[in-house]
Amino acid sequence: MIEQREFALSAKKRGFHLVTSEVLGNLPPLPGNGLLNLLIKHTSAALALCENADPDVRADLASIFDRLVPENAPYYLHTFEGPDDMPSHAKSIIAGVSLSIPISEGKLNLGRWQGIYLCEFRDYGGPRKLVATIIGE
Repeated sequence: MIEQREFALSAKKRGFHLVTSEVLGNLPPLPGNGLLNLLIKHTSAALALCENADPDVRADLASIFDRLVPENAPYYLHTFEGPDDMPSHAKSIIAGVSLSIPISEGKLNLGRWQGIYLCEFRDYGGPRKLVATIIGE
């Protein structure tokens, strides 16, 4: 069985946001065993798996990414969409635009402290479209 759903995550401010529940709320019932692939259809946001308990991790990641890829670097050529645009593209490539998560016994088989993050790199990114592909038995 293969099923595909496209949905949008609600607009979020710049930062790292735990969206596991929002993603699950947009999926059909999961098969007993299988695989969930998530793709974000944007070039200035990303998906990641990380700490689901301490919100300080999300704040620290935002600080790390902003320091790693600063705005207004003098060597950027792509600048006409604002100072957060080119850094957002670079951050998206670094973090990645897709996740593959095993499904076991009808649930996402994540580690105890793992959650799905929306990494929003724009100041005003708006709703973010995702494609979920579920492969299962």
